[in-house]
Amino acid sequence: MNITPIDVPGYEKVARAEDPESGLVAFIAVHDTTLGPALGGMRLWKYRSEDSAKWDVLRLSRGMTFKSAVARTGLGGGKSVIVADAATKNDALFEAMGRFVDSFNGLYITAEDVNVGIPDLLAVKKQTKYVTGLPRDMGGSGNPSPYTARGTFVGIRSTLRAALGSDDLDGRVVALQGAGSVGFVVGQHLVEHGAKLVVCDVNESNLARARDELKAEIVDPDDIYDVECDVYSPNALGATLNDDTIPRLKCKVVAGAANNQLDDESKHAQQLKERGILYAPDYVINAGGIINVSLELVPGGYDEAAAFKKIDHIGDALTSVYETAKSRDITTHDAAQEVAESVLAEARASAGSGSKEAGTTA
Repeated sequence: MNITPIDVPGYEKVARAEDPESGLVAFIAVHDTTLGPALGGMRLWKYRSEDSAKWDVLRLSRGMTFKSAVARTGLGGGKSVIVADAATKNDALFEAMGRFVDSFNGLYITAEDVNVGIPDLLAVKKQTKYVTGLPRDMGGSGNPSPYTARGTFVGIRSTLRAALGSDDLDGRVVALQGAGSVGFVVGQHLVEHGAKLVVCDVNESNLARARDELKAEIVDPDDIYDVECDVYSPNALGATLNDDTIPRLKCKVVAGAANNQLDDESKHAQQLKERGILYAPDYVINAGGIINVSLELVPGGYDEAAAFKKIDHIGDALTSVYETAKSRDITTHDAAQEVAESVLAEARASAGSGSKEAGTTA
């Protein structure tokens, strides 16, 4: 395996790996470990180019730093991506990825993400101990998707309450972009509380399940932005909120589980604010999964009840962000960023004074 370091200003460690035997081409980015080792999922995607993969891993790892800071997990921010077609994935590929993860010597800890499931992580585990989200019978917390979905649902209600004065979902219309492992469970929660769904997805089986089980109206992926709704909920890939799509939105709230929803964070957060659309900062609302797996690393091991309790505080965290944004007339993105930066600054100051921040270790 050939591992090549990449110098990226503002990041602690970035590397590219290529393993001719397994066909692996992958990137790992560790953004910041001020609060602890960098925990972040492993994504597999058929990227247009290696530059696209590198851009994605850098954005995602930076987002993980802020997500973990706001959620106070005691962890830093990192991410990994594999450049491949999901239809061709195999154990050899993931075992090679395990060796790549292991080369970071615990600076980066991996978990499940897009197109990577527990069977894949078990192959990774053969080559490194730095894996979370494994099955319960192996001491892990299992698939993090339902926990991400739970936190997203809590966050949607909190955001509706801030925007419209009520978190009652009965009769509300939610445009759900993506009905995969997280989005479908978000949809289940919404329907159970009386919401009506309009769904798009590029996967036909996801659409069939949403139609049959959630009684969702189905639209083409490009038409989801034009749906008249109360909530636009992005639960697929990032950068869907941009110059082209924001002017088309017909909603009062944007709240979903996708990472890096804003193509240009400051610019597009401001555009949403100017349109009177309340945006739930993605790394606050979608922190349920990272909160859940982080509890695998605390003394005494994983406790689901403790995870639920902490995940349900996502609504309170968002309420605080909205109050700050309103009182200071700033975007919700900027308000969330200030919270994250203050947590990091406090930890850096503590380390600089010679005391040691108590954090989660792996």
